[in-house]
Amino acid sequence: MLLAWLSAMVLNREEHKYSIRSSDFILAYYLVATFGTITVLWLTPRPIMSIGYSRLRPLQMDDLTHLMPERVRSEHAYKDLAATWRREEARFWGLVPRTRQEKAKPWLLFRTIAMTFGWIGWAPIVLTRVVSTTLVYLQPVLLGRILDFMMASSSSSTGHSDAHAPPPPEPLSYGIYLAVLMFLVSLMSSVTGAQLFQLNAERGMEIRSGLIGLIYRKSLRLSPETRQTQSAGAITNHMSVDAEKWTTALNTLPQWVSAPIELLVALWMLYRQLGWCSLVGLVTVVGLIPIQHKVSDVFSEIKDTKLKTMDHRIRLVTEMLTSIKTVKLYAWENAFKARIEAYREIEMAVLRRFGVVYAGMTLIFSTTMFMSLLSFGIYAAVGGPGGTPGEITPHVIFVSLSLFGLLSKPISNMDNLLSSTTSILVATRRIQAFLLSEELPIDSTSVLDGDGEDDVVVKEATLSWYKQAMDDQFNRHSSNGNSQDSDGDDEARGDENTPLLASPSTSETATTPRAPTLTNIDFRVKSGSLTAVVGRIGSGKSSLLSALIGDMYKYQGSIQVRGSVAYVSQQAWILHSSVQDNILFGKSMDQVRYEAVIQACCLQQDLDMLPAGDQTEIGERGINLSGGQKQRVAFARAAYQDADVYLLDDPLSAVDAQVDQHLWKNLIGPEGLLRSKTRLLVTHGLHHLRDVDQVLVMKGGTISEKGHFEDLLEAKKGFYQLNLEFSTTANKQRRKFAHKNNNKPSTSPADSTSEAGSDAADDTDATTVVAPVGTSSNQDTKAATANEGEGGPKTAGLVAAEKMVTGGVGWHMFLVYAKAASYTNIALIIILYILVEVAQVGTSFWLRYWSDAAGQDKYPVVQFLVIYAGFTLAYMVFNIVLFYVANVLAAVKGAKKMHDRLLGNLVRQPMSFFDVTPVGRIINRFSTDVDAIDESIIWNLIDVVYCLVAIGGTLVVISVSTPQFLYAVPFLTLCYLYIQSYFLESSQALKRIMSVSKSPLYQHFSETLAGVSTIRAMSAVKRFVDKSGEKADLSAGAGLAFGIANRWLKVRLEVLGAVIVFDAALLAVLNRGSTSVGAASLAGLSLTYAMNITGDITYLVRSWAEMSNQLISVERIEEYANWPQEAPLKSEADGQLPEGWPKEGRVVFRGYSTRYREGLEPILRSLSFEVEGGEKVGIVGRTGAGKSSLTLALFRVVEAMDSYWARVGSHGGGADGAVDLSHGGEGTLGDMVGGGSIEIDGVDISTLGLYTLRSHLSIIPQDPTLFAGTIRENLDPFAQTSDSDLWEALERAHLKDYISSLSGGLSHEVSQGGENFSVGQRSLICLARALLRKTKILVLDEATAAVDVETDELIQKTIRKEFKDRTVLTIAHRIKTVMDSDRILGLERGEVVEFEKPEVLLKRREASLFFRLAKQAGEVH
Repeated sequence: MLLAWLSAMVLNREEHKYSIRSSDFILAYYLVATFGTITVLWLTPRPIMSIGYSRLRPLQMDDLTHLMPERVRSEHAYKDLAATWRREEARFWGLVPRTRQEKAKPWLLFRTIAMTFGWIGWAPIVLTRVVSTTLVYLQPVLLGRILDFMMASSSSSTGHSDAHAPPPPEPLSYGIYLAVLMFLVSLMSSVTGAQLFQLNAERGMEIRSGLIGLIYRKSLRLSPETRQTQSAGAITNHMSVDAEKWTTALNTLPQWVSAPIELLVALWMLYRQLGWCSLVGLVTVVGLIPIQHKVSDVFSEIKDTKLKTMDHRIRLVTEMLTSIKTVKLYAWENAFKARIEAYREIEMAVLRRFGVVYAGMTLIFSTTMFMSLLSFGIYAAVGGPGGTPGEITPHVIFVSLSLFGLLSKPISNMDNLLSSTTSILVATRRIQAFLLSEELPIDSTSVLDGDGEDDVVVKEATLSWYKQAMDDQFNRHSSNGNSQDSDGDDEARGDENTPLLASPSTSETATTPRAPTLTNIDFRVKSGSLTAVVGRIGSGKSSLLSALIGDMYKYQGSIQVRGSVAYVSQQAWILHSSVQDNILFGKSMDQVRYEAVIQACCLQQDLDMLPAGDQTEIGERGINLSGGQKQRVAFARAAYQDADVYLLDDPLSAVDAQVDQHLWKNLIGPEGLLRSKTRLLVTHGLHHLRDVDQVLVMKGGTISEKGHFEDLLEAKKGFYQLNLEFSTTANKQRRKFAHKNNNKPSTSPADSTSEAGSDAADDTDATTVVAPVGTSSNQDTKAATANEGEGGPKTAGLVAAEKMVTGGVGWHMFLVYAKAASYTNIALIIILYILVEVAQVGTSFWLRYWSDAAGQDKYPVVQFLVIYAGFTLAYMVFNIVLFYVANVLAAVKGAKKMHDRLLGNLVRQPMSFFDVTPVGRIINRFSTDVDAIDESIIWNLIDVVYCLVAIGGTLVVISVSTPQFLYAVPFLTLCYLYIQSYFLESSQALKRIMSVSKSPLYQHFSETLAGVSTIRAMSAVKRFVDKSGEKADLSAGAGLAFGIANRWLKVRLEVLGAVIVFDAALLAVLNRGSTSVGAASLAGLSLTYAMNITGDITYLVRSWAEMSNQLISVERIEEYANWPQEAPLKSEADGQLPEGWPKEGRVVFRGYSTRYREGLEPILRSLSFEVEGGEKVGIVGRTGAGKSSLTLALFRVVEAMDSYWARVGSHGGGADGAVDLSHGGEGTLGDMVGGGSIEIDGVDISTLGLYTLRSHLSIIPQDPTLFAGTIRENLDPFAQTSDSDLWEALERAHLKDYISSLSGGLSHEVSQGGENFSVGQRSLICLARALLRKTKILVLDEATAAVDVETDELIQKTIRKEFKDRTVLTIAHRIKTVMDSDRILGLERGEVVEFEKPEVLLKRREASLFFRLAKQAGEVH
């Protein structure tokens, strides 16, 4: 109220009315004063800042939970936004004609966000902005009154004749009163701005939370076709980048309301000062409109291109990280690095273009200098009455200058306004496009309640992974069922011995690129029965289960499922949580059922050997479990759900024969735990089929045969021939189906819907935690914990919490960035800003000199204008060069170098690093942190340098004008430094918490995308949505706390700024007794700069803090960029290799031992054996025996125990990354302490570079991994092979016919993870890769686990033929696969227990491990 009264008194001084008038808008000031006071009081008790500054303990997430308003929480934010979105979306789809849709589409989501909050929600933000702006414009009015006061006092002291005597001067008390009023106006402007900042932060975070909720829920409903076009990386970017834009959007968007008001008010006030000469400003503003519109379009295009390119880059990085072991085995690090850098180079080109455009735009944003030049020039020449020269006085000059300064803010800020608005619009439209993408049809599957005879009923169903199939294909299948049956019979007779997909159900042929995947599906499954689904790879088995859970398009027919569903996917999906959490899957603990499930799933011995039992943490994607263990945990999860219907997609393929028998007997089979449940089991194995109630035989996307096992044999069709050929190869006891051939079943293909989780046949010892049943090893028991020996039995975790540095960032990180951007560029930026400030201050001093000399007629106006124009031109030129250096040279160079260092070091990390580091944590650095370096840090640096130079210039001006002000400088400096240090301690901790809090959100999102089919099938959507909301709330809470800290800073700094204004005004008033007019001009100059210093100092500290906070991104990138690398790709020893090495392919292990990380138990113990060149060796042993570890040792994915490079790589298991190289042998590649060695043709492989070694070996890995790109790129990423050779390799891998049928052939696009190929087809492509490498040594690591028995036989024939002169090491659960090997290597507990010819081992009977395994598989009896 006091401020309102004082303002009224000044504004109405002439009328001597001191009451509040509505025309003066005083009520608004009163309301703002009250509101602002509450704001300050609300901020004061917050403990965040004091905790951070005290350093007694670091700030933690728990300190922030109470700060977030309820409406910002995900549940409420989503509810409000979703309701409006559904209404607006329905209205949008209802628009006709289509042109109306296209017109409304660009603004649909933006309109939705605006309408969600309505006028009531937006009015406080807009009104607060307008009031804050109004208070700012009140300051030039007060400045004018002070200058009038000064000039009146000066005039009266100079003496005049009585006729021309000026009015008596105002008393000194009036001048002091004006200084106090100026202080109060400045103070209230600051408080109102702080309140606006908080309102913007809360509303922006509310919108972000709502958008994350929409994106997350939408990702759970995507249709099959959308899932093929939307990569996980792109969807994650919508959450991590696009939605994030709204957290700061409201600092920008309200300016579209306030900026026109600011322009109009400034122009009106200028008109009152300069008359019609100020119209130059109006003409300039109007002339800028079309230019700004064009610039907005350019910025929009640049931002869109940048974001799209970043999507591709993040997708590639994600794909590389999720398949990093495959990348290393093939020595493809450089190929992936080159592809990622190619996209990065596009991003850099976009940033360069942005920098060039922006540098040119500084001419426009410097127009206020040009406007003031023209306005003063015209005014001085003809601005007086009747076209006479205008009077140049300090009042005219400095009030106009302050108004030009205010006018420059909306104009110069237009670049940021356009750029930010463009970013927000592009991000919003990207989210909108995702939200408008197609969803799963809700009527694909009907869920029935109650009891019934049949639990699954499918009638004449035709389904596809594509939305539209060719009409003729559809009609042929839907209306000519008899013909289809006949065709199916012909195929059965003619194709029976051709297991490849000559007519695959999932293929895209030249004539029918979108044929239905499943056709005329008709079957029933009785309640409580067991049905097996069999068929060749790509025949549609997995698709059939996907159809039952509603994951496909249904063209016709009906699908009904009764009751709840439990689903076990072909590729086991494992949560990054404890074993118990994976099994319970959200259900409450029932100890009796839990223990029964553990026993039935053969997990008890595994849990007994874990350091924390079922509380042991499972790593991301089940990284620390073998394939069999992952599948059994997935089995246990499904079994514990106690569902009505169980859909099992070939889960037995990932376990060995003994576990297979246990699971069948105790879980799946007629006597198992699920015996009363309805079960559909996809399998390639034939040995359990006699015990099932019904067999469905899939062929070409249809059910070619169905019935009981014996009935199918009697029919003597395709199934009979398949069974006859492959069951007779076992032994005479094949009719005793308990010991039939191939007891180890093979993995069926995951059709294009296979979840992108962990790999089904992934029996990778490299990350095995537990030893399985029987006599399997316990070497990996302790691999589950990254901090072994700490915390007791309930704290065994694999992945350590993300490291968060405490304390200030310091100059070191700035120097890191400066070095990346070039010290020369940074020095140029500083020098250019000094020159810019010199030009600007020089302009102000010249105008002051002009105002003093105007009445003396010493110099013509032209001379003043020429010098004024010179200063203005220098200012504009320096600005252009400055922003070119900053944005084109420094920013691009720094961004490129930082990213390249991160990427270059990351691809050179050992596998131990990736075992314990979640992908989401790494992706966070490649997305959020790299984006900060691309677009934020350079601007923070520019702002800091600008403010420092501007403050320096202001202090010089004030000190010259009023030297007494120098006495206040030390005190004010100490206050600012104290506030800055107090703020930085907490703000940097909050920034780190904010960065760290995002990783769990993105990691959970990626995990959800990998298991979306399982989540939907098992009705866990709500639980996962709630969990996502919790993680989003933690992230939002950290963001709001960071905003509160900034508001705390803003209020305190601007209070000090108001004190500076008061000091300058008071000193000017007290100096009114000066006898020259120059005193008024000096006062005007001083006050003009003092009014600006408030914002400059506030902006300096905020920019300094923001730069320090953004440098945390540099710190986080630098952390990963400095991890010690694995062995180099090339070494000096490479040049000493004999030509054509290896010529023989002889492999010798000499006392070799290894472990996965330092501090863990050895996984291979003193292995010593020799494989002759060209020898075929089968490697057998149960899960966890060390089979895959042996191959990893051969490729040096793991290093010899206690060797130099093993210790270098040990940081992967530590929390702080410390590496002890005290016994490192000075970095010698071959320095071995006690781990033995491996030799190939007499060369110790530890002396070779990794690329040299791995490129001379071939492997068909367990995980048949494909990457997004073309088939050609998947076969030959370095483009070293001709197309003819590629086709030849595909032909020998039995894939030529299928690939040639695809559109584009070798150029056919492979989707992310190879999801548009079945798992079996991926295995065959991996075989083609091996055929192309033409190396002397080939490793087959469970290579045929994902194919049917027929294809397995053909692959073995191909290997025997094509690799007859090469050394072949074969790991297989299928004992039949290695029966014809030259020798068998038996492993147990990481040790060699036998190494002899198969016939010799079989004669040893029970004393031989190989014999026992063969007996269990039914190969011997």
